[in-house]
Amino acid sequence: MKSKKLSEQIIKTFKSNGFVLSEPDVLLDSEYIIQRSGENFRKSMLTFENEDGKIMCLRPDLTVASCIKFLEKKSKSKIYYSGQAYRRSDIKGSDLINDQLGIEILGSKNQLQDDFKIIKTILNSAEKIKSKKIQIKVSDIGLFKKLINSLDMPERWKLRLIRHFWRPTYFEELLDRLDKNSDIDSDTFDTDKKRFYEMKKMEQNKIIAGRSISEILKRFDKKIKDPRSFSEGKQIAKIIRSFLKINCKLTLLDEKLLDFVKKNNLKKNIFKEFKSIKNLKKLNQEVYFITNFGRNIEYYTGLVFEVFAGKKEIARGGRYDDLLKSLGAKKNIPAVGAAINLNNI
Repeated sequence: MKSKKLSEQIIKTFKSNGFVLSEPDVLLDSEYIIQRSGENFRKSMLTFENEDGKIMCLRPDLTVASCIKFLEKKSKSKIYYSGQAYRRSDIKGSDLINDQLGIEILGSKNQLQDDFKIIKTILNSAEKIKSKKIQIKVSDIGLFKKLINSLDMPERWKLRLIRHFWRPTYFEELLDRLDKNSDIDSDTFDTDKKRFYEMKKMEQNKIIAGRSISEILKRFDKKIKDPRSFSEGKQIAKIIRSFLKINCKLTLLDEKLLDFVKKNNLKKNIFKEFKSIKNLKKLNQEVYFITNFGRNIEYYTGLVFEVFAGKKEIARGGRYDDLLKSLGAKKNIPAVGAAINLNNI
């Protein structure tokens, strides 16, 4: 672990804010992770076959490992951890082993309070890094979902855009298709129908890529019943691209969103519920809001943020209200957390 003294100071900050130590398992069942958290984890995982023939992996993510431990009733709900995450990256020069200190609130009962608590605790920890200017970038995945659901377009397109928001390259391809009013071809549509009827015969509680068969069937049902004609794609794509260009100091966000809503003739109140973001105005540090941000981890559902010391990203986190259910909980368990990457300090 890098800088033992600094780590001890940060852990002291975690403890003083009521977080209790949890020690997530290093070895995890790789198929369990992939089935419940999505295929994006597969390419980053370091896997091996154990003596029983099961494919195991070194934990690629301490948040997921912490959630699993919590669901096994082996940890408290307000935890901190100190350990290593092991994952490959497409980014040249990235570390294979990441030393991390993190905090999580699992079973978050007060979103406004807990989101602020996580960020404030991370910022208090970041102050231990001397002589570096601290800046914060924030966004909220919920804002994007709210916008998409408010737009007048077929349900299949709403599902598609929300589902692939975290894949920027493919998402841009979808916007290009929208721009040209180009929907899926008839062969793809027929394939969807065939898969729909095949899956109706399967065990409905079986999990595939984080969703039960019954959940997948509901999405398929909406797709195959949705009308095929859609001619407003060009305008819709323009609105979405305009939204993803919003980049401003948090103090100017209300003004920017109001201007965006007026220019695109949208409902005035579509963004009124997002109090966690506005609550961050109480912070003393510079906070920048960027709509086209927080798209690198699929399980985030709300507030996302990164903390920078100078030009280096030293911490990131966010809200992930659906993750625990995808990992086996019977219902959604609201949660929020963040991790400090000691490799960048």
